[in-house]
Amino acid sequence: MTKKLIIKNVLLGFLSWLIPFAVSFLFYKPGGELVVPYATFKSVILLVGTISGCYLLYRYFKFVEHHFIKNGIMVGLSWLVLNIVLDTLILIPMMKSTFTAYFISIGLGYVAIPVISIAMGSILDNKLKKL
Repeated sequence: MTKKLIIKNVLLGFLSWLIPFAVSFLFYKPGGELVVPYATFKSVILLVGTISGCYLLYRYFKFVEHHFIKNGIMVGLSWLVLNIVLDTLILIPMMKSTFTAYFISIGLGYVAIPVISIAMGSILDNKLKKL
């Protein structure tokens, strides 16, 4: 992995966390009260995270020329860890939650990141082999 690709990985990974986090503020009143049912909020944020995450992975893979599956594994796992670390540092204290409660409610959903990135890497690898 080149230095340029590592930088893209970290920056895009940070955006994969920041975009849903920023959008989530649209659903809270200034006092911290949720303005929609929690299930709706959770569904919308999951959708925002999936759409933005797929787009960011697309942007990442535009710079990958080979070893697509390996890159899919690396980017997926690094974004998974980055998202959980940022949530642990910022979101869990804001929620006044325990790590276990957070992980069951939110963190487990981040497993989708490596699943999607590895799938993208596999598709690109198979496509390259057919050329």
